[in-house]
Amino acid sequence: MSSKKPAIYHFLKGFWEENPVFVQILGTCPTLAVTATAVNGIGMGLATTFVLILSCVVVSIIKNLIPNEVRIGVYTVIIAAFVTLADLFLKAYFPDLSKSLGPFVPLIVVNCIIFGRIEAFSAKNNAWLSFLDALGNGLGFTITLIIMGSIRELLGKGTWFGIPVLLSFYKPMLVMILPTGAFFTYGTLMAISNALKQKS
Repeated sequence: MSSKKPAIYHFLKGFWEENPVFVQILGTCPTLAVTATAVNGIGMGLATTFVLILSCVVVSIIKNLIPNEVRIGVYTVIIAAFVTLADLFLKAYFPDLSKSLGPFVPLIVVNCIIFGRIEAFSAKNNAWLSFLDALGNGLGFTITLIIMGSIRELLGKGTWFGIPVLLSFYKPMLVMILPTGAFFTYGTLMAISNALKQKS
């Protein structure tokens, strides 16, 4: 079975119409936990996108070989393999970022975004459409994390990607890099997203 929507639609929908964080309300755990800085946001987003793309493409290719009774177990093994690659890559080449993200990279294995896209899309469509769907959702997720991380870092530390950008007399609001700041930022962005959708 293949989707009848234009191929570009499956790429673009993840940015706004079906954004994983603001519309599907998935992946909220890493969204809230690792976005104290913009660097963390982009690191977590790209790691998730890597795993999402490869897992979705592989499942779409072998979907007819997977018995329905064991599909969740097979999906988990496939996802875990790519998560291991992402985790080892970060530890080898970006050790500081890996340490900052902590256990949330290994926890990509149980990220609802990945399981959701596999079950809802990749298990029913071809590899090309699955790639576009995964890429769009992954980049939509990444952009969301960067926006949240940028806001929290800017207000909480006065920096952006570690570079001081606010005037020296600005007093950082430390609450923004704490869990309270994560919930406040997420709630505010969710409200803005909903308001824009209602207007459109």
